[in-house]
Amino acid sequence: MLTIVLRSIIIYLIVLFVFRIMGKRQLGQMQPFELVLTLIIADLATIPMAEISVPVLHGIVPLFTLVILHFVLTLLTRFSSKFSAVVSGKPVIVINPNGLDYKAMKKLSLTIDDLFEAMRGLGYFSLEQVDYAIMETNGKISVLPKAEHAPATNQSVGAEVEKSVIPINIISEGKILKDNMLLANIDENFIEKFLKNKVGKAKIKDVLVMTIDDNGLVYLQLKQGSKQTFENVRAA
Repeated sequence: MLTIVLRSIIIYLIVLFVFRIMGKRQLGQMQPFELVLTLIIADLATIPMAEISVPVLHGIVPLFTLVILHFVLTLLTRFSSKFSAVVSGKPVIVINPNGLDYKAMKKLSLTIDDLFEAMRGLGYFSLEQVDYAIMETNGKISVLPKAEHAPATNQSVGAEVEKSVIPINIISEGKILKDNMLLANIDENFIEKFLKNKVGKAKIKDVLVMTIDDNGLVYLQLKQGSKQTFENVRAA
């Protein structure tokens, strides 16, 4: 039993390492060759875990072989558009200004129901709202709506907006994130003083989440309480 546990831990750590170096794409974002490799790796990993008669090395070698194959295919698809088209396919236009492209849909084995479902997921419920729809190589549908149905933007309505900033998470579940604190150019004294002035007796361990951005906007929520926001904190 102990042998199986140890083998499982070893294979798990190796597979985790393999997926880390292969990248962070989600299943829905994978190209076909990446999905195939993922499925094979998952199958290979179970063999040395369950079969004690199979040496662990016989499970590790194929895993790293597939990793090398993955990098080779990735490089080839990056430097050769023809090879990429063979391995991953090409984006296909399934809706154009003339309507549905039935031949393209038939080639992709894409049904009307599949197309409508993908469109609804993007917020479009009518073919009349769409100028183009493209089936991407990873199986996702991209939509270019007609001008009158396109989402409004600040530019299109002439609205003046402030520059966007990214909030930095300073406290997470009662723990200070020191690297982020340095990134935000604040120290622990600043945090303690802020909590004392704004929420009284609350301590760092009582904070569920606290973020701050370059504009001095703080989002704060205690473990027991509702969210609060404070502006111009840096100026204060």
